[in-house]
Amino acid sequence: QVHLVESGGGLVQPGGSLRLSCVASGSLSSINNWGWYRQAPGKQRELVATITTHGSTNYADFAEGRFTISLDNARAKVTLQMNNLKPEDTAVYYCNLERWTPFSAYWGQGTQVTVSS
Repeated sequence: QVHLVESGGGLVQPGGSLRLSCVASGSLSSINNWGWYRQAPGKQRELVATITTHGSTNYADFAEGRFTISLDNARAKVTLQMNNLKPEDTAVYYCNLERWTPFSAYWGQGTQVTVSS
């Protein structure tokens, strides 16, 4: 099993920054991909950014240029640096970890990000 613990959420003013972290523990062999997703009230969960264990990244259009995902394989830690935050970024942010063969996915409990003046 895999256990993910997120931290770093909170309340920030528009234009501000937050740094989310997710630390994984448990059976972490053959992990292929790490990611951040978010879910706003009344909306479906959506991809924010992903990073493979080899460092290849993928960003949602809204995240490109404002968010940066990074991975410390040795510490089993993925980080999402979010800059120039907007009210529409308000959501619960979830850490995700995947194995592709066979496929399995794990989720953290989520951390609330609120962007408001």
